Amino acid sequence: MNRLIITLACAFGFNLTSNANAENLTIERIHQSPSLSGSAPINIQISPDGQRVTFLRGKTANYNRYDLWEYHIPTGKTQILFDSDDLHTGPEFLSDEEKARRERLRVYGSGIITYDWSNDSSALIFPLAGDVYYFKIGDKKAKRLLETDAFETDIKFSPNGNFISYIREQNLYVMNVETGKEQAITTKGGGNIKYGMAEFVAQEEMSRMTGYWWSKDEKHIAFTKVDEGPVDEIVRSEIYADSIRTIEQKYPKAGTNNVHIELAIANLNNGQVRWVDLGDNKDIYLARAQWMNESTLTYQTQSRDQQVLNLNAINIDNGEQRTLLQETSNTWVNLNFDLGFLSDNEHFVWASERDGFKHLYLYRNSGELVRQITNGDWVVEGVNAIDETKGIIYFQGRKDTPLESHIYSVALDGSNITRLSDADQFHSATFSSDASVYVDSHSTANTPAQVSLHKSDGSMITWLDENKVDQNHPLYDFTDDWVKPEFGSIKAQDGSDLQYRLYKPTKLKGKHPVIVYLYGGPHAQMVTNSWGGDRGLLMQYWVNKGYVVFTLDNRGSYNRGKAFEDPLFKKMGFVEVDDQITGVRFLRTLSYVDPQRIGVHGHSYGGYLTLMAMFKGGDYFAAGVAGAPVTDWRLYDTHYTERYMGNPKTDDQAYTDSSVFPYAKNLKGDLLIYHGMADDNVLFTHSTMLYKHLQDLALPFEVMDYPGKKHSIRGKNTGIHLYKTITNFFDKHLQPVNTDE
Repeated sequence: MNRLIITLACAFGFNLTSNANAENLTIERIHQSPSLSGSAPINIQISPDGQRVTFLRGKTANYNRYDLWEYHIPTGKTQILFDSDDLHTGPEFLSDEEKARRERLRVYGSGIITYDWSNDSSALIFPLAGDVYYFKIGDKKAKRLLETDAFETDIKFSPNGNFISYIREQNLYVMNVETGKEQAITTKGGGNIKYGMAEFVAQEEMSRMTGYWWSKDEKHIAFTKVDEGPVDEIVRSEIYADSIRTIEQKYPKAGTNNVHIELAIANLNNGQVRWVDLGDNKDIYLARAQWMNESTLTYQTQSRDQQVLNLNAINIDNGEQRTLLQETSNTWVNLNFDLGFLSDNEHFVWASERDGFKHLYLYRNSGELVRQITNGDWVVEGVNAIDETKGIIYFQGRKDTPLESHIYSVALDGSNITRLSDADQFHSATFSSDASVYVDSHSTANTPAQVSLHKSDGSMITWLDENKVDQNHPLYDFTDDWVKPEFGSIKAQDGSDLQYRLYKPTKLKGKHPVIVYLYGGPHAQMVTNSWGGDRGLLMQYWVNKGYVVFTLDNRGSYNRGKAFEDPLFKKMGFVEVDDQITGVRFLRTLSYVDPQRIGVHGHSYGGYLTLMAMFKGGDYFAAGVAGAPVTDWRLYDTHYTERYMGNPKTDDQAYTDSSVFPYAKNLKGDLLIYHGMADDNVLFTHSTMLYKHLQDLALPFEVMDYPGKKHSIRGKNTGIHLYKTITNFFDKHLQPVNTDE
């Protein structure tokens, strides 16, 4: 599911003039190219030795084409390492696999998009235009390691930097960096067989983007063999402005077969391959793999219903296997990336929600629990780094408030939890592997992201991108009239606290219409004290037009603990609607809100919830805009859908009850549906089926479909068109108050 990820970016999303007023904040300017200092740094990494901060920065003239930069910590010097135009110009023709991979990663643009440090900090590699470049620190130029007609993907350094590895035409290869000699680890990939590659649901739903893993001594590579033969092939159309492409796609819809997956370990010295026994039940998910040490590979398997997660280990010397630990749930077990093996070769850190909230635990490598490290009615979001010398874990979490992500340190014995980040801000940290320094990207709902460099104790070293809203900043002329949102909470029917964010016009004049902006689905949180990017600017635009803008995180949303998520289980489209209606009832108590002019809008799961709100809550919502909505969960993929809804083979009624179709007949208000006509995530079929159903019911509605666009509906002018379409629809049906009269 395309969770609505709000990018913490600089404010350079539009270009403003002086003497600004509300009318100057136009939708065109929201989507205008950066005009001052170029785009904000993205894909920030710190060299393993903690000496260099590297990042990608978009060109001022074309901020979607990226170059590689560095900040050298000892000298304080910032410089460009590689201008992508110096290495490759002209169009970049991506393979279908690379296009799909970037869509799964939500990565867009051209030039240098990704890069990788060697573990000794001596070199960098980065793909560009289908080939691979190698740069040794101190050299003047990058060396082109690959120059082939084929398109290589998932390119990595080996742990000691002696090799690179990559996927070409569904096979796994390694190359000796010094000699340029290439070795094929597999040769039989093709058709339904893929080696070293992550299958669709692994990429889209498990966030596992790779299918191979180096051992720490570079002697072995673990890799997957994926057989897509059992997966049903769907035929879908991608409708473009001037053509229609018929796509045959392996897509495991809920209740149908997944891929058959195997796990192997290759010895690079002799070419021998050992196949790992994954058990008699082949209908499982391989969720993660990670080397414990040179001789032990661990891997995580999920049951098909995702209620059991096993952490297994295999000794590659003798083939002995054991299960180190098992997580179980009556609903589902969430995956994470917070497994960390300590260098003492005796312990590892593990994250679990077994007490209702995600917390950290210390285990012995045998699988014996040593202690719970963190605890309380708050969540650990993820481990940033572990300093074994000091015995400290650095992590991000919500200990202070669910509205802000903060950076904390805690001793391995669970003592002395300390917040390192400033209060009243939302933080995102990138640590060096030695945990000596970190980069902090921090923002608020009204302050665009600033990027700073810190020592591990939290003390600031320098700004990497101060992004100060001064007279030279495009937001400066709006600061006096900028609307600061109110945060608060209301009670759900079960007594849970539901967090909300409320924007109201600075000049209240009579009764104002409301736009309820929502997502509502699992693994997403909308109500945070963080910069909202283009969508946040759109909300300011709506407020300037006289709308009240309201967002509520219903039960089922993220970062509030497992019990807050679980009401969705086999009941999607129920508790979310109830809670959103609770939010509307709260809005109706506000003297400046017109209870008859409340609209609702969301995209993806938010589009689904918009439809359910319009169909099941027609007395509360007068108008709705549903973007790329799921309409029947039987059409969505196995791993996401069955996690929350069960298997349609055994839970068919739950699927029927959570579909929008039984309730469509109750539509009362005005409805607009938009969808990308080449969407390969929430297929365009979801909307076309609903179009037909509403037509059969003789219920009028409006449509805006986007030829050639995928799920995210990218493109500057397309974005302008989309935002105008949504706004014009609400203007027509909700008639905002003109506060300037």
